[in-house]
Amino acid sequence: MGRVEAEWRQSVSRREAIAGLAGMFAGSHARLAAQTDPRPLKEHRRMPGLDEMRGSFDFEPVFFANVPHVTYDYTAHGDGSEFTVRRNREAFDWVDLVPGTAVDPKAVDLSSEVLGTSMRYPILVAPSAVQVPVHPDGESGMHRGATAASNTPMILSHVTSTTVDKVAAAAKGPLWSQFYPQQDRAIGRKILEEAQNAGSTAIVVTVDQQASYYERTEHDRNLGGGPRRAGRGAAVPQESSGPEKYRVSPVRLWYTWEYLDELRKIVKVPLLVKGILTADDALLCLEHGVDGVIVSNHGGRSMDYGPSTLEVLPEIVAAVRGRVPVITDSGYRRGTDILKALALGANAVLLGRAPRWALGAFGAPGVQRLLEIVQRELVEAAATAGRPTLASIDAGIVTTRFP
Repeated sequence: MGRVEAEWRQSVSRREAIAGLAGMFAGSHARLAAQTDPRPLKEHRRMPGLDEMRGSFDFEPVFFANVPHVTYDYTAHGDGSEFTVRRNREAFDWVDLVPGTAVDPKAVDLSSEVLGTSMRYPILVAPSAVQVPVHPDGESGMHRGATAASNTPMILSHVTSTTVDKVAAAAKGPLWSQFYPQQDRAIGRKILEEAQNAGSTAIVVTVDQQASYYERTEHDRNLGGGPRRAGRGAAVPQESSGPEKYRVSPVRLWYTWEYLDELRKIVKVPLLVKGILTADDALLCLEHGVDGVIVSNHGGRSMDYGPSTLEVLPEIVAAVRGRVPVITDSGYRRGTDILKALALGANAVLLGRAPRWALGAFGAPGVQRLLEIVQRELVEAAATAGRPTLASIDAGIVTTRFP
């Protein structure tokens, strides 16, 4: 065998070369991707098991391998160019944690109570739609997993694939319910009464899902041709005039503060508004009798080129002045992320995409493990910062460099 033949036998195959190139692009900071993972699993020869999960990002590739692309796309993507999705993650680079006099992690107690709900950790599972396509156990599995992780409260999505009574019966942990404004007042009342009768101890009214259209998801779904299809699979006509011509849903962009006043009369449990991004809107929430505000941009799915929630959180906290709890979501993946939000004044943090990854990867046990990982990370970070209680966590442990 000559030299050329020997080199050929020892060189990488075309398939290996292409796979390596793809891995390089997947791990590149320049890639156009919604999620930013500093250590992707591209170099692994197999998918890790549940007991090998070390951080929330480890769940995403397993989730990706388990579900159809359309289910993954719906979870992963956001509005328009996904600038806001990326900004939510980049914002954590603008807040530095300042080490303090470390304490023993065993001495850290981050328990609290928010609107009558006792929590061992200031973490809740955010509402996310139609979870049965993610895992056969769906919302019931999410509730079981959350309950198993130190009774973590779960917020059930209005767009649930499992009825609220079945989800409530699946586990004994705290359950809140999310609500989208309904133009038909009778339908809205029925939904709210069912949620409260099933044991939901708080109602979260989402107002930040205004006019977004998941362009990439719809594009991928319809590449095969045929009529444009709605998210649940029903064919919808192509409108030639009016707001729908521009893909603005007629069920959005109509509700007012007066509508919120109507809901306040129906809801007998604490009422929160989710989707607040300005101090002015937070103050209006207080004027209209809201019991809590959630600083959220719907995980980047509401409006492209919007601010991250972390950078607007301090001004909203300052405006509210402790009169109602301030909760936040959008982009949170790690315990250190949560600690930064707590230091900037949040009372608690919602996790949305990460529990969804965990459910799709391993079902209820995956949800439990993910939450326990994040809880442990939060405790260790608080211990390193020298903050053994939730009340002791303040702006003194962070420095900010918001643009």
